[in-house]
Amino acid sequence: MTRKSFVRRAVSPLLWPIVLLYALGVRLKNAAYVYRWLKPQPLSWPVVSVGNLSVGGTGKTPVVMLLARLLAERGWSVDVLSRGYGRRSNSVDCVDPQGSPAEFGDEPILMARSGISVYVGADRYQAGLLAEKAPDHAEGDRCRLHILDDGLQHRKLARAVDIVLVQRADLRDEMLPVGRLREPLSALERADIVVLRAEDADLADRVRLLMRRKDPDCIWLIERRTTLPAMEHFVSNAVAFCGLGDPDGFFQELRRADIPVQKEIVFRDHHVYTKQDVARLLTVARSVGAKCFITTEKDSVRFSGALRADLEAECPLMVAGLVVSLQEEARSVAMLEELLAQRFLVSHSNVR
Repeated sequence: MTRKSFVRRAVSPLLWPIVLLYALGVRLKNAAYVYRWLKPQPLSWPVVSVGNLSVGGTGKTPVVMLLARLLAERGWSVDVLSRGYGRRSNSVDCVDPQGSPAEFGDEPILMARSGISVYVGADRYQAGLLAEKAPDHAEGDRCRLHILDDGLQHRKLARAVDIVLVQRADLRDEMLPVGRLREPLSALERADIVVLRAEDADLADRVRLLMRRKDPDCIWLIERRTTLPAMEHFVSNAVAFCGLGDPDGFFQELRRADIPVQKEIVFRDHHVYTKQDVARLLTVARSVGAKCFITTEKDSVRFSGALRADLEAECPLMVAGLVVSLQEEARSVAMLEELLAQRFLVSHSNVR
């Protein structure tokens, strides 16, 4: 048992009253939308929400980027609406790919640099309105769509389709603050599609029960693969570091790729790197005789050019990419388009 899990188990009995209060608040919020005491705000274009049950670490951003690409290939004009976690401003903005995480958040910057139009704001409805006024959308183009990043709990914005990512750990976890679940497993009843990792395919029947669905097509399976630049053949004695919600997932992917990692260093999720962090990384690298550093694309966005130059003065920094692919891709995207055609016609009058 890790020190973190030991501490968590030790203090969890004291936290159960808070869990009950948190769960009650979640149920009251959801009931307000079910019984139409609160009504979600509809945009002019359909919204596809991509979310999850737990805090961080399920890989929503790669799935959002995959869907944006697949839909664009089928003729859709796609943008992403994001909260922009960690940014210093609450204003609603279009993300500048050359901007900083402090301005827009690390995940929006990462998506924008891949060529996706991204709009950030605490109020995702206002972000959607800004997107719909953007000049880069052709006036006569009818295939226009928003992807709502991390949208399952953001019920203020109406959506046509709810896609939810689920991990194996979610099915045995507890609600905050004892566990990592933001909603109970019963929230999967709101999902139109649940995305599982290919290695978790055995969970499909249980997930369909939670969704109260029998249709096998409501479960999508994705495959994930970590890649390195062309220099990967020269990687040896690496120090791997990241600031993610699921750092173990990143390190496991490196192991699956047979990348020789001597030391793993974890920073908090969305960590903004400093000179002190560079000094720590260099000290660790010297102690294990490391020849290079490896981090994630998301972390590299939060690593300024000056800090990277300081780090690479001793060892090269390699950025590991995460390639996500969808099994039965054509059928799955066609299913999504069919749902959009069915649902968006009534999305302004029905609440999911």
